[in-house]
Amino acid sequence: MRRLTLIAAALTFACLHAQVVGKQAILVPESPLTYADTADLSLGAELVAEVQILKVIRVDSKKMPTPPGVRRFLVNAKVTALIRGKQGLAPAISYVTEAKSDSLGRFPNLKKSRMIVFAVPVANRPTEIQLIAPDAQQPVTPALGTRVRAILAELLGPAPAPRILRVGDAFHVPGAIPGESETQIFLAADDGRPLSLTVWREQGQVPRWSVSVGEIVDESAGAPRPDTLLWYRLACFLPQALPVASTDSLDSEAAKFAGEDYATVMRSLGPCPRTR
Repeated sequence: MRRLTLIAAALTFACLHAQVVGKQAILVPESPLTYADTADLSLGAELVAEVQILKVIRVDSKKMPTPPGVRRFLVNAKVTALIRGKQGLAPAISYVTEAKSDSLGRFPNLKKSRMIVFAVPVANRPTEIQLIAPDAQQPVTPALGTRVRAILAELLGPAPAPRILRVGDAFHVPGAIPGESETQIFLAADDGRPLSLTVWREQGQVPRWSVSVGEIVDESAGAPRPDTLLWYRLACFLPQALPVASTDSLDSEAAKFAGEDYATVMRSLGPCPRTR
């Protein structure tokens, strides 16, 4: 991020030492982003837009060095759809991006490509944006476009799933019948809303659990669907094991059950794969 900030600041200077991209190139591959990758980029960007690249200029590596196998380019593009951006975006923009060569030393042919960019505005430069990461330019595909819009629709909705700050206290209550119990684990959220995980056990039954956002514990709510914002907040940011501090107020037997119930939740959520 710091490197890209310096790049944006030196953009005007870099243009004076640019070279037009050569003919040796490869087609831009499809995006390999997982849901978590896409959410990381979408939630971290002030501007998300679909663009069509009009012109690509290679930035002189002597003036702005890059690692071996990496080239830096100045891109001029037309905005075809603004997906996120409070202040809008100019119809034509420019930004700096990086590309890696393949095993034969060839670089992607970016000209005329359609991309989704994840960026922040550049102060006092309305036609320039700054990508939030070296890979914050991804080829447009129907799947990626749908996924980005779904994530941002949830985020900008009336009650988006909050960001989890930490795992709080856990409580465990045995039931009246052997094998029955209830565990409740509180989570601290960045918006201050009550957030909790509740696990119910019944004799001879598979444990059930739900997540509640608010004061009321809704037993019928169930677990969040995979590839939703609430699933992402839990699966990608909760620790794999219940913190010891969460069970400080419990006896050893209750702490054991609380830890097992938390593990049940994490197994149900599944992994949070990332490729970036």
